[in-house]
Amino acid sequence: MNITQHVATLGQSLWLDNLSRSLLHDGTLARLVAEDGISGVTSNPSIFQKALASSPYYADDLMRLKASEPDAERRYEALVIPDIQAACDLLRPTHEASGGNDGYVSLEVAPRWAYDSTRTVEEAQRLSAAVNRRNLLVKVPGTPEGVSAFEILTMLGINVNVTLLFSVAQTEAIFHAFIRGLNARIAASMRAYRPMPTYATARRWQACSCRASTRWSIRS
Repeated sequence: MNITQHVATLGQSLWLDNLSRSLLHDGTLARLVAEDGISGVTSNPSIFQKALASSPYYADDLMRLKASEPDAERRYEALVIPDIQAACDLLRPTHEASGGNDGYVSLEVAPRWAYDSTRTVEEAQRLSAAVNRRNLLVKVPGTPEGVSAFEILTMLGINVNVTLLFSVAQTEAIFHAFIRGLNARIAASMRAYRPMPTYATARRWQACSCRASTRWSIRS
């Protein structure tokens, strides 16, 4: 048992903050899951920007999309959604073995909607339908509008990764939004589901020259 596998025996989950077609095609991500206990993957536009610039596996699709899709955001989604789906499929056994507690992959709503709660909800629903995987986390920012969107998405049964939380006050706002969303779902007699909000603290510890990550979940 190596160090990373030992971490799992302590009840901790190690998630990879990186995703690219190279990691999928050359078997690196599969090895990390099988041999090092990686049990989740997060992504964002910056991560994919680096992947698109460095991985040779996007070249043909890029050329095709430049000729057929005029909208840059739709081209981006056409490139990254298959990667998200492949990562979700790779982590599906982890997700099922954990009873839905782990094995997730995140995809971020376009940052330009960070201050528009209505559009964030619409985009999260659209992305969730496009990926069509139970172990997808839709990433939304912890802005006041993002908090409102998170409450609605919780009520709708969409798993969300709330990101960019820098204070205890933000965390408390997310917690209360989560509870309100669950109560609204129960009041509407909607079917039960296993929500998975997440809280990443890494950036708050950078000043200490260390990194930490905490993810929490509450079950209804």
